[in-house]
Order: sequence, then C-alpha cells, then structure tokens
Amino acid sequence: MKRAIRSELLKLRTARLPWGLLGLVVGLCAIHNILFDSNAGGTGHTSIPSLSTYAGQSQAVGVPGELLLISMVLGVIVASGEFRHRSATLTYLAIPGRATVLVAKMVAASTLGLVFGLVGSAVTTIVGLSSASSEGHHLLLSAATIFRFAAGASFGSALLAAVGVALGSIIRSQVGAIITVFVWGFVIEQMIGGVDNAAQRYLPDTAAAAMAGVKLGSATATLPFAVAASLVATVAITLSLVASSTTLKSDIT
Repeated sequence: MKRAIRSELLKLRTARLPWGLLGLVVGLCAIHNILFDSNAGGTGHTSIPSLSTYAGQSQAVGVPGELLLISMVLGVIVASGEFRHRSATLTYLAIPGRATVLVAKMVAASTLGLVFGLVGSAVTTIVGLSSASSEGHHLLLSAATIFRFAAGASFGSALLAAVGVALGSIIRSQVGAIITVFVWGFVIEQMIGGVDNAAQRYLPDTAAAAMAGVKLGSATATLPFAVAASLVATVAITLSLVASSTTLKSDIT
C-alpha cells in the first residue's frame, strides 16, 4: 500500500495539471474575496454584510464553494486519467490489487485536496482581513474561529477529492465525470435547495462548505462540523465500494 501511495503522489507531483489547478484555486479565491469585500456593506435584499460586523468578517475569510468543486475535479482526474491516457493497464500490472490502487489514489488526491484547502483558506483570510483592516474595522474573529474555518475548508476539500476519485473510477470518461461534478454542484444541489431548503444541507458539496463555515445556495442552516464530515466521508466510502464491486472488476481496455 505504501508503495502504491508513493507512486500516486509522485504522479501528482510531477504532472503539470495539479499545479495548474492549484494556481486556479489561488486566483479564484483572491478574485472572489476581492469582489466580495469591495461590495460588502451595501444595501438591498442580497446585500453583503459590512466588514465591520462578525457576519461580514466570517464570510470574508470563507473559501468560495467553487474551490471544493475544483478539489473534486482533481480527484476525478486522478482516477479517470488512467483510462484517458490508457495507462491503467501498466498501473494494474505493477500493482495487481485494483482496490489497493483505488485507495492509494484516494489518499493521494485527498492529500493534495488538503493542500488546496489550506492554500485557499490562506488566500481568503489574508484578503479578507486586509480589507477589513484597511477600512479601519476591528477584528471580531478569534484566532480559533479562523483556524476552524481553515481546518474545515482543508478537511472538506480533502474529502471531496476522495469523492472525486471514486466518481472518476465509476464514470471512466474524464469529461463526463467532470461535467457530472459541476452539474451536481451548480444545478442539482441548488435545485434541491430551491425545493426544500432544509434538505440542501445534507448534500455533499453543501455539507463540505459547512465545514468551512460557508453557507451555499438556499440552505437555511448548516450542519455541525462532525456531522458534515461524517456525511461527506460516507459518500466517499459508498462510491468507492460501488467502484470496487462493479467498475474495477470490469475490463480496463
């Protein structure tokens, strides 16, 4: 297992795409929070709370939900890339246990997903607190709260990366799996939230965002950290079991 994990981590470290996605995370978080902070304190039904308030500062240091989807896309690429580039045969010849390969990919993707969350949290926190300070507002968030949001973003990102690996193993088409990720995050979860606000918080992307202190869409409330983490982890485990019992047993050509 250790050899398989080291192999997957080496693939990620030497490939250009993961670094490109990390750059996208940095740019996305920076632009998102700059736009958010510049519009904070406005008026209207959809106004953003002022950075002088606890609610405004909490949102200012929160990572955008898109970061979590990028982590899931990373997981999809880690799994489905083997089939897209026709390297799955070589991988399974080197490590015959397909379940071992799946677990190694989930661990490797989760590790990088954790990095995505940490980097994204660092960017949003720096931008958010800098904006509040430049406007002369006192910091209302405790260090423990900021750390909790960062830890939640990192852990949630890692869990969704594992979900992406399982999904990419089931849907071997990389394009199809990536489209599924974005349709689920931007369309299906929001549609369910529009029909039943209370139900949206039990969906994986919304639950992962709740771990980072972020409320998505129409969700009226967020799940506690432990409950949200357990829910997303259950989704990852369930999908991986489906992949192990079905997809991984089929022909890899």
